[in-house]
Amino acid sequence: MKKINIYTDGACSGNPGKGGWGAILIYNETEKEFSGGEAHTTNNRMELTAVIMALKKLKEPCEVTLTTDSKYVCDAITKGWVYSWKNNGWKKADKKPALNVDLWEQLLPLLETHKVEFVWVKGHNGHEYNERCDALAVSYYQSL
Repeated sequence: MKKINIYTDGACSGNPGKGGWGAILIYNETEKEFSGGEAHTTNNRMELTAVIMALKKLKEPCEVTLTTDSKYVCDAITKGWVYSWKNNGWKKADKKPALNVDLWEQLLPLLETHKVEFVWVKGHNGHEYNERCDALAVSYYQSL
């Protein structure tokens, strides 16, 4: 399996508000940047969308180290919350509906295709790729 490093970030002006996402894929010495956004969204939706769109760029099953500053995304996967939500009819432990089900349903099959290790980094803390992803996300929503 190819080993890929992916960095992602989402940003919002208002929450909800205009939002953007940025992703950087690195394979060997090649780096590719991607971004997108929506006119009315939330920060968590943009964080999830960044991960989904980055993984969708992969043309074959890969071993991925995915670095994000989103505790929401990292914890939901690494602590197994999203799998519990799904098994409980998309209800959280407090019986309230899980949010962003449409995006989680897109992400879960991608996590079955690829071997993904999630790594959390503190946002806005000088991490080169996290800062670049944030700049991509902000630039995109500012253009909306």
